Amino acid sequence: MKITIPVYQPTLDGNEKKYVLECLDTNWISSKGRFVQEFERRFAEYTGVRYASAVCNGTAALHLVLLALGIGAGDEVIVPTLTYVASVNAISYTGATPIFVDSVRETWQMDPNDVRQKLSNRTRAIMAVHLYGHPCDLDSLRAIADQHGLFLVEDCAEAFGTLYQGRHVGGTGQISAYSFYGNKAITTGEGGMVVTNDPTLHERAVRFRGQGLALGREYWHDVIGYNYRMTNICAAIGLAQLERADATLQRKRELAARYRQGLAGLPLTFHDETAGARHSYWMCSILVEDRMYRDPLREHLATSGIETRPVFFPVHTMPMYSQHFQRHPVAEDLGWRGVNLPSWPALEEKQVMQVIGKIKDYFAAR
Repeated sequence: MKITIPVYQPTLDGNEKKYVLECLDTNWISSKGRFVQEFERRFAEYTGVRYASAVCNGTAALHLVLLALGIGAGDEVIVPTLTYVASVNAISYTGATPIFVDSVRETWQMDPNDVRQKLSNRTRAIMAVHLYGHPCDLDSLRAIADQHGLFLVEDCAEAFGTLYQGRHVGGTGQISAYSFYGNKAITTGEGGMVVTNDPTLHERAVRFRGQGLALGREYWHDVIGYNYRMTNICAAIGLAQLERADATLQRKRELAARYRQGLAGLPLTFHDETAGARHSYWMCSILVEDRMYRDPLREHLATSGIETRPVFFPVHTMPMYSQHFQRHPVAEDLGWRGVNLPSWPALEEKQVMQVIGKIKDYFAAR
């Protein structure tokens, strides 16, 4: 069946083409040019942090976050199992060991109580992943980190525009990462951002990003670095996207409200925001009452050309991370019952109604 309503697609109706053409006309197409610095500056202003470093993708941003902190072999980093695998892979890239924790049922975010249970003398950092655009309990995680002398880092890949207690995520931890993949709230095609309020961590991230180039000495490299820089073309797209960010985020909240209203009364739960949180609704997600409904519902929608996604499978169940048997019952339950619905901001009202109508049809026919 041909997909007529994708789960996500970018909206590129601002200055994207104009800015990209400027890159082509001026020959500034690689990692230098005015758009990289301007995008970094404007992104830092928007999210309320001091420093922002643009990189080639969100996974690279996470890797740089950990490198800047000196995380490496012998260290443990606590991470939720209910996350996209990149969060965990970035820990493994450094040689550190990911330690999985369960989720809070009401928010789908990492459980601070389980974090406390998983601390050891090898724990160096807690990675707070703001899953699907809802913030973690940052106050509790910050308190745990401070009490035990740990780093708190934030994976904001899915959480551009997400607020916790009135402030943007990304600034509570020592250093944080964003993603601008094509299905994110703002996109550069492929891209990411490292943000921090710490000048030393910013300098370290920039150095590792650019092949370990030393400051003040041309073509002299004093650490083993990486080629994680963002191109001027990608930054041009990102800047244009950022210019329309408020409208994009508002539209996504309107879309979430429409789903919430339209799906009320069905045997499912909408992933909504809780007290103190402002959900950015990167994905509008539902939790069906019984896991046996999930895949048949997705198949029913697919026959009408409506694309959906399953909520992420808990990473501790994946072969490369399942050497030791673990149980994380809440994360597993969410992973087997969750569905991501079409969530792109340009989704038309008639398309939203079609999705809602097909979901109602499925449950009416059960």
